Amino acid sequence: MNRYPLWKYVIIGLVALASLLYAAPILYPSDHAIKLSSAGSTLVTEQILEEAKQALDTNKVSFKSIVLHENEKDDKKTKVLIRFTDSDTQLQAIKIIRKAFDEEEFTASLNLAPTTPAWLRAINAKPMYMGLDLRGGVHFLMEVDMPSAIKKALNNYKDSFRSGLIKKEIKYAGIVAKENRVEIIFKNQQDFTIGRDIVAKIADGDFELSSTTTDRGVILIATMKQKTIATTKTFALKQNITTLRNRVNELGVSEPTIQQQGVKHIVVQLPGIQDIARAKNILGATATLEFHKVDTEHSAFDAKQSGRAPKSARLYKASDGSPVLLHRRTIIAGEHITGASAGFDSQNNTPSVNLKLNGIGAKRMLAFTSQNVGEPMGVVFIETKSKMVMVDGVKTRLNSTKKKVINQATIREPFGSSFQITGLDSSDEAHDLAVFLRAGTLAAPVYIVEERTVGPSLGQANIDAGFKSVVLGFVLVLIFMAVYYKVFGLVANIALALNLVVIIAVLSLMQAVLTLPGIAGIVLTVGMAVDANVLIYERIKEELRNGISPQSAINAGYEKALSTIADANITTLIAATVLFTFGTGPIKGFAITLAIGILSSMFTAIMGTRAVINLIYGRRKVTKIAI
Repeated sequence: MNRYPLWKYVIIGLVALASLLYAAPILYPSDHAIKLSSAGSTLVTEQILEEAKQALDTNKVSFKSIVLHENEKDDKKTKVLIRFTDSDTQLQAIKIIRKAFDEEEFTASLNLAPTTPAWLRAINAKPMYMGLDLRGGVHFLMEVDMPSAIKKALNNYKDSFRSGLIKKEIKYAGIVAKENRVEIIFKNQQDFTIGRDIVAKIADGDFELSSTTTDRGVILIATMKQKTIATTKTFALKQNITTLRNRVNELGVSEPTIQQQGVKHIVVQLPGIQDIARAKNILGATATLEFHKVDTEHSAFDAKQSGRAPKSARLYKASDGSPVLLHRRTIIAGEHITGASAGFDSQNNTPSVNLKLNGIGAKRMLAFTSQNVGEPMGVVFIETKSKMVMVDGVKTRLNSTKKKVINQATIREPFGSSFQITGLDSSDEAHDLAVFLRAGTLAAPVYIVEERTVGPSLGQANIDAGFKSVVLGFVLVLIFMAVYYKVFGLVANIALALNLVVIIAVLSLMQAVLTLPGIAGIVLTVGMAVDANVLIYERIKEELRNGISPQSAINAGYEKALSTIADANITTLIAATVLFTFGTGPIKGFAITLAIGILSSMFTAIMGTRAVINLIYGRRKVTKIAI
């Protein structure tokens, strides 16, 4: 009656063994480390390892170990991993490594390296990732500047309308973008009629066209549709999430969280980040480049004195403050750049950025440089910044865009997909600009509206508090079960311990991010895990009071309590599923651990305890049981 077949014992044993193995990595804390990997065509070899070691030894920076990690499938994935005893030494070492190696060829990033033994790594046993509240780091709530996204889209359409009219040789008196519309002034009805058809074709249903007549002529008004505005905002949000994710990858952060919140906000969480100031600069910067032909037909100094630039040009300032006239037409911009790396100009040893263009950008650049050999081209550095100011007693965000010409060079020969720009103020500026360009251009500026920093010490305090709560809850439940249910209580305690191990093992296998709410879910699971056994044991006691035999009481207790246990756990599992589906961040972490705990507790509390009880009482005749 109370006997299990051998295959059930084998399943329970295999689950217990696998859980112990995959939960074991949690016993091995991570080391502070630096990862040196290839960013260009140069491979990471033993020679690179020796150079890194020599650089650290020369500067008297101690390290735990320095090894070469190889990837059998791809040699380019080979990396040097340097481990340190503390974060201060790690931060000191990263400056030395970055100085010792060319950033065009190698990337050095801060990491936390696991110390899991090789035999555990061989079976893919990895430690859980710790969330922001446990490892420390920074939480940003970023707002996308939607008006700027709409303005940028309007300006793009305006340029397209202008190009379309010029291509068809249609004369117009002016074109301007206002709020959510573009206005084009035509001097006569004939040009207006042809121009309207051209604009309608380019707009492709994204604008509503209307007209009005003034003393200046006939004005064509192209108003952006609400559907187009909504699409533009959605694109800006999604594009910025992608760009921010690329920028975070440049920071070398493990398991970052970058997700949409509402219609214009993005949440960025960077666990374990140590250089918070640089992280803020990398994430919030809107720096990009534009390339224009230099206007040599007009005087930049005359334009500065008169305050008016020619119709075909714009007035800029160079890095030294001198005026520069550039043609309005943009040759290429930041969105055409696919690769960028910081370096130094070989001729004058000044900071530079090496650029690579996509197919469209390379085609445009090759066409322009082929037709303008001997002519100068200017590179405009564009950066948008914001600050909060008080306007009529209300906090208002004030945006300012800084534009300067960082480089003017004469085109000596045609070039296309790869070239170099100089004129940057420092190597740090060159490096950060390369990061921005590699990651992609933001579709609209983003601003940090909320920042929360969690220090490593606070993260460790959260871990300690969470660990104490789990241990305290676990011990109190063990004592209660052992005292109240005797031998059966001890069996339930064994199942409870196995349940904790299974939860940790599953979280490790999933490579889930453990947060403080996740620990709360584990604590709750510890209390809930014995519910099933309490129901079973009380049912057994009731059957014994009714006068049936101990063996029959055990069997009846497990059989009759099963439906009640299933109902209670399924309803809780539904609640956990809803929390995971509609929750964000910490709520998801709580839901995951709760769901895993429910499933594992049903296995350990029903099948696990039954197996042990069967081993103790199932193969002999008993007249009394300790419950």
